[in-house]
Amino acid sequence: MGSAHSREDLISDSDEEEYEDENEEENYQDSKDETPERSSSDRRPKTPSSVDEVEAKLKALKLKYGSANPQNPSLKNAAKLYLHIGGNTPKAKWVTSEKLTSYSFIKTSKISGQDGEEDDEESENEEENGEAWWVLKVSNKIKVKVGVEMQLKSFGDQRRVDFVAKGVWAMKFFSDEEYRNFVSEFNNCLFENTYGIESNDANKVKVYGKDFIGWAKPEAADDSIWEDAEDASFNSPQSAKTVSANQDLREEFEEAANGGIQSLALGALDNSFLVGDSGIQVVKNFAYGIHGKGVYVNFDHGNQKSASKLVHSTPKKALLMKAETNMLLMSPMTEGKPHTTGLHQLDIETGKIVTEWKFGKDGTDITMRDITNDSKGAQLDPSGATFLGLDDNRLCRWDMRDRNGIVQNLATSTPVLNWAQGHQFSRGTNFQCFATTGDGSIVVGSLDGKIRLYSTNSMRQAKTAFPGLGSPITHVDVTFDGKWILGTTDTYLILICTLFTDKEGKTKTGFNGRMGNRIAAPRLLKLTPLDSHLAGVNNKFRNAQFSWVTENGKQERHLVATVGKFSVIWNFQQVKNGTHECYHNQEGLKSCYCYKIVLKDDSIVDSRFMHDKFAVTDSPEAPLVIATPLKVSSFSISSKR
Repeated sequence: MGSAHSREDLISDSDEEEYEDENEEENYQDSKDETPERSSSDRRPKTPSSVDEVEAKLKALKLKYGSANPQNPSLKNAAKLYLHIGGNTPKAKWVTSEKLTSYSFIKTSKISGQDGEEDDEESENEEENGEAWWVLKVSNKIKVKVGVEMQLKSFGDQRRVDFVAKGVWAMKFFSDEEYRNFVSEFNNCLFENTYGIESNDANKVKVYGKDFIGWAKPEAADDSIWEDAEDASFNSPQSAKTVSANQDLREEFEEAANGGIQSLALGALDNSFLVGDSGIQVVKNFAYGIHGKGVYVNFDHGNQKSASKLVHSTPKKALLMKAETNMLLMSPMTEGKPHTTGLHQLDIETGKIVTEWKFGKDGTDITMRDITNDSKGAQLDPSGATFLGLDDNRLCRWDMRDRNGIVQNLATSTPVLNWAQGHQFSRGTNFQCFATTGDGSIVVGSLDGKIRLYSTNSMRQAKTAFPGLGSPITHVDVTFDGKWILGTTDTYLILICTLFTDKEGKTKTGFNGRMGNRIAAPRLLKLTPLDSHLAGVNNKFRNAQFSWVTENGKQERHLVATVGKFSVIWNFQQVKNGTHECYHNQEGLKSCYCYKIVLKDDSIVDSRFMHDKFAVTDSPEAPLVIATPLKVSSFSISSKR
């Protein structure tokens, strides 16, 4: 755990002049070799030096740079190239890969990698033979498709960019103009690769819409809403003090689970639940985390027919209801499809599967891809009998009572849920995920990256639709007050402020009014290129969410997301602060790289903060619960450390 900035600014202070062996791997150490609680500061080299210090050493050695003057090179698109080796080991360092090299952006359908082929003259006519993309080529060592997967991070004050391309690289430019030209050209290529059209003002309006032009030109966006919201929450008497940089996470509990954990169902009352392959483990909620009670509910009780199906279907989603005395269990269909035709209802008090519900509309069976509670605190309602459902082109509310208000006969073999409210869109919405606010407003994320806001009154038409940034939204969360939305994509998180001022000067959210054109630009939360590389090629951001409050006037304090074996935590107040150091010298959308990492031995199933009520006097935040398939751990943010 610790600050994210550390390793990316480090260059080895050895006397090594140039890194020559392209076949030598970076020797990245697997996460399992480290202690989970170990701070990232413990993994850093002890004698770091900057890029500028390396340059000074090279100058002192009076190395020959050939015919070109390295401070005024005649080579077109000249730059210095560095490679990071050693991963997260104590020997991690930057080395000079090429003292003087050049880069180019080429359009090609062939991305064979670092093969050294002379293909700078790729013809754009290749588009006629198939899809072509913009590719960044650096010397004969790097050839990578321009995309968000590169995790490009720019350092304006150093005239430098870092990125991932089968390793972690840094390029440093010889002038501010050359640096700005690279960043501008990269962003133009990224836009065209993402949307399939040329990067120009007209096309940006076409993609984002005239009301969201601040998303394409953040420097022109109105950031006052962010600052107003920040000041309001900071000065609120109910808000807790923020966590300073030297505060750390302290592990309180860790224990083995009874079976392969598939999901977490955290309770705000006495218990929480670990949903496994064959049953549910009940754990006790404490002020310092969750701890086992020794109670395990197998999926072979009560309704034997339903239980038999459930034990073979491996639930992936668990939803607490009825004052946390009941749980809905949703299992995906076979063949890797996330959709399901129904769900099981578990009575937690008796430990029995009560029934198997089916989704149906107008006498026809339908599918759902996700379910959620009616509102942020609905699981605490003892009389709750409804919940929300989402499918690719459906948004609805399901009722476990019949139309006359009488609870259905649960003894029937396949009772059908009542479609109480909703809309079935004709096509094209491609919904992926959704969440609810404290008052029951709904936010929906889509495959095309759009995020739609629906009021409590209608599911037919969104009040606001934020444009996508080109990446599918795989998970979405919203604060209790509806002012902030957190969307998850594979490579970054997007934080959106929904506040706006209407024509009468009143401040509203995009859930209950049309926002017009005073819409603030979003902010992105990213891993540094190095941490992204260490997380692994196939590891993606998952399930980013706010800390958990269910009371008006309370403000969420942290954000947490999972990436492989990493649980990544951001300070919410810090992300909102426009003067935060991460945002200095940045171009484009503001991106925050200040986070803490908890590293586990195994891939993390889920990371969530417990309910705000479990925060104690010496901690500004409720405990963080991290589940791997075989273990569950609880961490507290200590204000004394």
